[in-house]
Amino acid sequence: MGSRTRRFVAMIGVLIFLAFWIWGAIALRGLLPPGQLIDLAVFAVAGVGWGVPLYPLFKWAEGREK
Repeated sequence: MGSRTRRFVAMIGVLIFLAFWIWGAIALRGLLPPGQLIDLAVFAVAGVGWGVPLYPLFKWAEGREK
C-alpha cells in the first residue's frame, strides 16, 4: 500500500474514531452528577486522551515503503 493511500485510510480512521470518542465523552458526562469540576475533568481527559489510542494508527500511516 502506498504512502498516500495509508495516509488517506488513517485520515478516515481518525475521523470515525473521533466521532465515537466525542459521542462517548458526552455520554459519559451525561451519566455523572452535574458540576463544573466534573465537566472540567471529563472534558480535559477526553480532550487530551484522544491521541493515545490513535498513536499506532499514526505510526502505521507514516510507515516507510519496503
